[in-house]
Amino acid sequence: MNLVDQFSAYSRWRAGASESIGRLRSWLTRNEVGDAQADLRLQYLLDRLRDDKLTVAFVAEFSRGKSELINAIFFSDYGDRILPSSAGRTTMCPTELQWHAGAEPELRLLPIRSRTLQAPVSELKRYPEQWAVTPLRADSAAALQAALARVGETERVTQDEADALGFKVDPKGEDGLKPGADGLIEIPSWRHAVIQFPHPLLEQGLVVLDTPGLNAIGAEPELTLSMLPNAHAVLFILAADTGVTQSDLAIWRNYVHVGPGRQKGRLVVLNKIDGLWDGLRDEASIDAEIARQAGSVAETLEIDAGAVFPVSAQKGLVARVTRDAALLERSRLPALERALTEDLLPTKQEIVRDNTLGETDDLVARTRDLLLARLGGVREQLQELTDLRGKNQSVIEYMMRKIRAEKDEFEQGLQKYYAVRSVFSTMTNSLLAHLGLDALRDETRRTREAMLESTFSRGLREAMEGFFAHLRANLQRSTTDIQEISRMLDAMYKRFSVEHGLKLNAPEAFSTVRYEQELDRLEKSFNRQINTTLTLVTTEKHTLTQKFFETVAVQARRTFELANRDVEQWLRAVMSPLETQVREYQLQLKRRLESVKRIHQATDTLEDRVDELKQAEAGVQTLLDELAALEQGIAQALGVEVASVGEANAAASRVA
Repeated sequence: MNLVDQFSAYSRWRAGASESIGRLRSWLTRNEVGDAQADLRLQYLLDRLRDDKLTVAFVAEFSRGKSELINAIFFSDYGDRILPSSAGRTTMCPTELQWHAGAEPELRLLPIRSRTLQAPVSELKRYPEQWAVTPLRADSAAALQAALARVGETERVTQDEADALGFKVDPKGEDGLKPGADGLIEIPSWRHAVIQFPHPLLEQGLVVLDTPGLNAIGAEPELTLSMLPNAHAVLFILAADTGVTQSDLAIWRNYVHVGPGRQKGRLVVLNKIDGLWDGLRDEASIDAEIARQAGSVAETLEIDAGAVFPVSAQKGLVARVTRDAALLERSRLPALERALTEDLLPTKQEIVRDNTLGETDDLVARTRDLLLARLGGVREQLQELTDLRGKNQSVIEYMMRKIRAEKDEFEQGLQKYYAVRSVFSTMTNSLLAHLGLDALRDETRRTREAMLESTFSRGLREAMEGFFAHLRANLQRSTTDIQEISRMLDAMYKRFSVEHGLKLNAPEAFSTVRYEQELDRLEKSFNRQINTTLTLVTTEKHTLTQKFFETVAVQARRTFELANRDVEQWLRAVMSPLETQVREYQLQLKRRLESVKRIHQATDTLEDRVDELKQAEAGVQTLLDELAALEQGIAQALGVEVASVGEANAAASRVA
C-alpha cells in the first residue's frame, strides 16, 4: 500500500471513529443520561477528528530537487509538475499546500515587508487584507503551474533594507545573502505562501510544507521554532551530485536533527541518483556507488545508514506519469514512501486512537456507573416493596422512618460536599492564577521591560532566560495545586462511596509534564538560534527583543493556552462524576420514600408499583446493553479489542 492509499485508509478510519462517537453523543442526549459537560467533551473530540491535520515538511538547501520530490510523491496524478521545479531557486519562502471544507482554490502570498508589522505569520493569517490573493483553476495543471510560479518571485533591495527585514548579509555568501555586483541584495518578494486547492490528499487533512534554503529559513524564526518541530514528518533532502555541503550540515544540525538518536518521522533523502546512470556501468556498480554515497552521508550526519533513502524524484515522477513500473522501481521512490508510511501514519494513528479512547472510555465508564447506580436503586426499591407483601401498616411505617433517616444522613453528608465545593473553587482559582494567561502576560511584560532596559548582552540573556525560569516555576506551582485538588477529591470520593454506597472511582489524574516538555523543546531552540554570543553581540537590542517576542513568547503563549484549555476541561470532568452520582442518589431516595408513602396510603397499589419497578429495571438493563454495544462499536472503529456486549452486560449486572 503506497502513501496515497494508506493516507486514504487513515482518513476512512478517522471518519469511522467520528461516526461511532456521533452515535454515542446522540444516544446520551436521547436517553437523558448525559450532561452538558459530556456533550461538550464529545463535540470537542469530534471537532478534533474532523480538523485533524497531518503535516509533512520538506527541508533542503536550494537545488536539491525538493519541489520535484513533492510533485513525485503527491501530485503525479495531474500528469505534470504542479510545483515549479527547475534549475536554481524555485521556492523562495515557506509554502503550505492545504485544503479545508468551504475554502476557495487560491494562492495567498504574504508580502515580505509584513515583517515590519512585528507580528508572526500565524497572527497575520487572521487578517486577509494583509495577503495578496490569486484565484486558482484547480482543474488545470497549466494554470496551477503559472500561478504557483509566483512563489519564487524575488526583488533587489539595499543591504540596509535587507538587514531591517531580518536577512543576514555576508559579502562572501557563506553565512548570509551575498550582495550582487551592484551592491544590492536579492530577497524573496513574499514572506509566506499558502496554496489552497482541492487535491484528494489535501481534502483528507494532509498539509505539505515546502521550505526555502538556509538563509531564508534563518530569517523566519517562526518556521524553525514552530512549524518544523510540530510537523509530523520532516524529509531532509540532499543531492547525490553535491553530497553534504556546509549549508546542508547547518540545516541538519540546527533545524532538523536537534536531538540524539533516531527521531521518528525524520527521514534523509539522497536525491538525483539518476545522475549515476551514465550508461557505462552495470547495475551492480551503480548500486555499489549509491550505497557508498548513502554510507558517506550517514557517517557525516551521524545517523544509521538505513535512515538514508537514495531516490530519483525526477525519474519517479516521469515513471508515474508514463506508468512505467520498471522505471518507478529503479527510482527507489516506493521504498521512501514505505518508510514514510511506517514512520508517519501508524504513530499519528496511535496518538489519535489513545486520545479518543481516553475521552470515550471515561464518558462510557461514567455513564455506566450512573446506570448501575440507577439499576441498584431500582432493585433495592423492588426488594423493599416485595418484602412488604403481606406486611401490616406498622412495618410500612418503619420502612418510611428508615428511608427518612437515610435521607437525613445523606443531607448531613451534603454539607461536607458543599464545603468541599467551596474549597475546590478556591483551589481552582489558585491553579488558574498560576497557569492562566494573565500570569503569562505579566511575565511577558516584565521580560520585555527588562530587555529594553538592559545595557549589555548579559542583561538581555538574563531577562530571556528568566522568562523560561518563571514559566517553569508557574508550571511547578500548578502541579502542586493539581495534587492538592486530587487528594481532596479522592478523599471525598471515598467518603461517599463508603458511607452512601455511591459507585465512584478515584478521580482522573492530570499532569503538566507535556507542557514542561514543550517548554524544554522551545528553550533548546531558543538557545540554539537566539541565545548565542554571536547573536547577542551582533543584533541590535530592539531587533532582538522583537525577534524574541515574535517567536519564543508566541510559542510559549500557545503552550499555556493549550494547558489552560486542558486543565479547565479536567476541572470540569473531575467534579462531574460526584455531582452526577449525588443527584442520582438524591433522586433515588426521593422515589423510594414516595413509593412507600403511596403504599402506606393505599395498600392495593403495591403490586402496581412492583410491576412499574420491574419495567424500570428492564429499561435500565436495556440502556446498559445499548451502552455496551456503542462502546464496542467505538473500539471496533478504532481497531481495539474489547469484551463482547454479553460479557460487558454480565459484568455490569454482577456489579449492580
